[in-house]
Amino acid sequence: MIKINTEAQYPVSETLFVFALDSEAGKAFDGKNKLVTGIGKVNAAIELTREIHFRKPKLIINLGSAGSKSFRKGEVVCCTKFIQRDMDVRGLGFSLYETPLSGIPPVLEYGLQMNGLEEGICGSGDSFEMNHSETDYNIVDMEAYPLALIAKKENIPFLCLKYISDDAGSDAADDWAVQVHLASEAFKKLLFTEDSDLHQN
Repeated sequence: MIKINTEAQYPVSETLFVFALDSEAGKAFDGKNKLVTGIGKVNAAIELTREIHFRKPKLIINLGSAGSKSFRKGEVVCCTKFIQRDMDVRGLGFSLYETPLSGIPPVLEYGLQMNGLEEGICGSGDSFEMNHSETDYNIVDMEAYPLALIAKKENIPFLCLKYISDDAGSDAADDWAVQVHLASEAFKKLLFTEDSDLHQN
């Protein structure tokens, strides 16, 4: 079982683990229900939608690397709020990050809180941010927003854990290349606390 907090736990066999890249999953998630979507919001949305209707998971867990100036490199943060950071239709009178005529607020709130982890606000966009200065979100990635939105619309519980690989600054690319391979081990320690979980499909 995957124990998220005192009220929520789910069987490993009914959980879908979603990564953008196979390097973020490593070997720790071999034999599990693992989905590698590819980079970017469109790829993430297409692949998760397809997999949901194929596997019908009881829980979706998005695991991946992210940049942040607010959290320490190597820290795992639980994201429960999401912003589409490259959505800007203020020229037509909409709020920053608001998708016009969608009925979805600029900040999407959806996701389980995991015991013992700090919470973050994740800004997803189709760019690798290297000059992060926004204050509306404190974590930067490229896939989490559509994953959270689809899980919400499909009424499937969602957990989003981000391994901080860089500070979204000028050295972000070099830091990410080194740190991304450490992410899977950090996730394994958090999610699989019993030996039985490591071998359960």
